[in-house]
Amino acid sequence: MSTTTLVDIISNSSDKSPHKAAFRFEQEAISYRELEVKTTQLAKYLGSVGVQKGDRVGIFMNRCLESVIAVYGIMKAGAAYVPLDANAPHARTVFLLNDANIKIVVGTETFSKKLQKLLEAQSPLERLIGVQLKVTYQTTPWEEIYQVEIKGFKPILIAEEDVAYIMYTSGSTGLPKGIVHSHKSGLTYAGLSAQLFKVSPEDRVGNHAPLHFDISTFGYFTAPLAGATTIIIPEAHTKLPVSMLALMEKEKLSIWYSVPLALIQLHLCGLISEYNLTSLRCVLFGGENFTLKYLRALMQEWPHAKFYNIYGPAEVNQCTHYLIDELPPLDKPVPIGKVWGANEYKILNENDQELRGIGQVGELVVKTDTMMIGYWNNPELTKKSFYLENTSSNKTKKYFRTGDLVKRNLTNDLVFVGRNDRQVKFRGYRVELDEIETVLERHNLIKKAAVCLVNSSPSDTVIFAGIQLEKTTMISPNALKLYCKLHLPPYMVPQKIEIMKEFPKTSSGKIDLLAFKNKIKAI
Repeated sequence: MSTTTLVDIISNSSDKSPHKAAFRFEQEAISYRELEVKTTQLAKYLGSVGVQKGDRVGIFMNRCLESVIAVYGIMKAGAAYVPLDANAPHARTVFLLNDANIKIVVGTETFSKKLQKLLEAQSPLERLIGVQLKVTYQTTPWEEIYQVEIKGFKPILIAEEDVAYIMYTSGSTGLPKGIVHSHKSGLTYAGLSAQLFKVSPEDRVGNHAPLHFDISTFGYFTAPLAGATTIIIPEAHTKLPVSMLALMEKEKLSIWYSVPLALIQLHLCGLISEYNLTSLRCVLFGGENFTLKYLRALMQEWPHAKFYNIYGPAEVNQCTHYLIDELPPLDKPVPIGKVWGANEYKILNENDQELRGIGQVGELVVKTDTMMIGYWNNPELTKKSFYLENTSSNKTKKYFRTGDLVKRNLTNDLVFVGRNDRQVKFRGYRVELDEIETVLERHNLIKKAAVCLVNSSPSDTVIFAGIQLEKTTMISPNALKLYCKLHLPPYMVPQKIEIMKEFPKTSSGKIDLLAFKNKIKAI
């Protein structure tokens, strides 16, 4: 059977290796055959309660085996899954429910109180799956899903252009934006990454990222496409480096993919040498810069593994890679490498003219089959995000504008230089600093806010917020942090907040962000 959509991944692997563990979590495992059955049960149930092709269904849970059943069951029903960060503020989640018109959310009993609160909010939400609440007619526990008779189930006809999932990320307007991916873009990414890193049925892939973070697609799509086993890293282990190392050894992980900070924490615990991780053959990292002294140290700890710097905005999944085959020098950034597969790229100046020379800095635009359809409910932003090239054969090529400034080095590898806007990469997440400022300035005691990233130590950075209060008002930084927690995901809440008398200004009267950042460094 050919693999033409993401749904086919589990069906095909179930036919080839029915009893092989597809995913593991803590002491539990689910085989490819079990996954095929349970995703079909969920798909049939979703259809019975009115889910139709093209609908959006939310997933509200931490890392667990049910998350996999939810992902593939929703897609098998012809719908698109929308990961909802269970740790995000209530108001933000309600916004996503309304923006994507989500009527059904799949969750677990762990978050029954939060899910009950969502059911009571003003939104399209009508039904919860995976929990049993007092409002029984609106909730269906997993036990009931697993009793659904799948005999006679008629698969929904899904085309590769159909929407498979929508991932929300920070937006510069102060509101999250939904990145819409098709079955084609997701499956193409899975196939290219499986080929690039030679993923095989013998591999055991560590899935460190939560479902709402795009790195998770490697564990959820790439690994099962290759018939490998994905080990979902429990939430608690992500905060305890020593227990993480023990898990990596116990599970004999062969491929690891995470943000650099997770790897830095493993190194800094000082106990790597006590664990046998010779099974590790590929260490993939992306989402932010890797502090070079720690990268070098980790490469010396694991000389048997190959290290790859991975680059790619969530809108195009992954689009470049760079194999670090020797210890990188401390005085040069690690390149983001070359584009892969049949991908194409250009470097453009501010007038959209192509730059071809070595060392010339411009915006990277990428043409790839792993590219998103667009932004959900936002045609204007979608239009702005693409660069269209008219070819000599009167055909139009569509490139995604990454917003990242790059240059070519002497080996023709791409090197990341910075951003052409105020988006930053923070602990693997894309964060629009404008969104944090917008939230702060909504507070009735705040006159003006400015936000930037600053180094807190050689191995880490923090989000710093400077605020100017309205006259004759007082509020503590801790109170402002609590306020931010009500409106922003945890990773976007400023770690440091300073009350400032005034901000440095440009000649036009705007906040001088460069001078502000330099001033912060001196505090």
